[in-house]
Amino acid sequence: MITDQSSIAEKEGIYDLLPFILKPWNIARFEKGQVVIGDRRQYPFKKAFVSCDTVDEVAQAIKDMVTQGSGPWMSAANALLLVADGKAHEKKRLQKAREVLVATRPTNTAMARRLDRILAETFKSMDAGESAANSIANSLNSMMADIYDSYTLRAKYANSLIDKNDGILTHCFAEAGFILAMAMAYRDGKNICVFTPETRPFLQGAKLTAPSLYELGIEVRLITDNMPASIMSQGHIQKFMTAADLITLDGYVVNKVGTFQSAIAAHYHQIPYYAFAWGVDENSATHESITIEQRDPTEVRTVLGQPITLADIKACYPAFDITPPQLVSGVISVEGVLSADDLAGRRKL
Repeated sequence: MITDQSSIAEKEGIYDLLPFILKPWNIARFEKGQVVIGDRRQYPFKKAFVSCDTVDEVAQAIKDMVTQGSGPWMSAANALLLVADGKAHEKKRLQKAREVLVATRPTNTAMARRLDRILAETFKSMDAGESAANSIANSLNSMMADIYDSYTLRAKYANSLIDKNDGILTHCFAEAGFILAMAMAYRDGKNICVFTPETRPFLQGAKLTAPSLYELGIEVRLITDNMPASIMSQGHIQKFMTAADLITLDGYVVNKVGTFQSAIAAHYHQIPYYAFAWGVDENSATHESITIEQRDPTEVRTVLGQPITLADIKACYPAFDITPPQLVSGVISVEGVLSADDLAGRRKL
């Protein structure tokens, strides 16, 4: 849990602008020896939490889509505290925990990088005779403050791209940077309207994006996943904005499956597409090196746990797709709005 606010975030008052599910203490926190994770599966109908006593339980919660976006790495970072027991084999336990947690999100590599950064600092502190638990907590708090600063910066850059009366298409749940940008545009009287596809099969657009915007008083329209091109053709959309789970060194944007098809439609209708991102993944030299997470096909055959077809019918669910840089107008980063190619060689947080 964040214990302090950085100057940029505090100046902008972003914690007051965030909806319930994006306030950091409602995403994941360490409390009374447990990792407490906001259960986005039950939102917006219920504000519930899942309490985990072990690293394996945290890993299973991530796999089960209890949380998404920034939630997995925040949950994983807090999970390290579960094995920081001060025993002689502590480093091995922490490294093993890291391996278990990273395996839950093979496509989005941000978790691995952030856990590695925390563990590097923690092992250095342990060698100096300091407590692993204190080091993990301090590293997490510092990282969280930096990240919410970066959310603020990216939101400000995104807001500068938004014109009065814009219709803005998004996809899935683009997390704090996007929601903050919409909140800033709304605060500035830009009279925006956000169109969000439902995002099958977990319905993040319907269950997370639309209620978050509605909570903030922002006009929002929920559409089905097959509507974006039609809505664009009717002149309702002036900007397309999403998150980016990963950007490769050759400028390709990896995001929730369905992003690519909307980017194609946006390009055809001469609508700019902007992706919120930290930077590039230095370990992903090309888009061909990406491992796309293949989820259980059962998830496609059901909606909210209810079957929608016969159980024997084959299905497939690649969780992400890859959009080429030719379709990306700009990447909204902490350094400004850059081309996907311009990000090559820059580090992610």
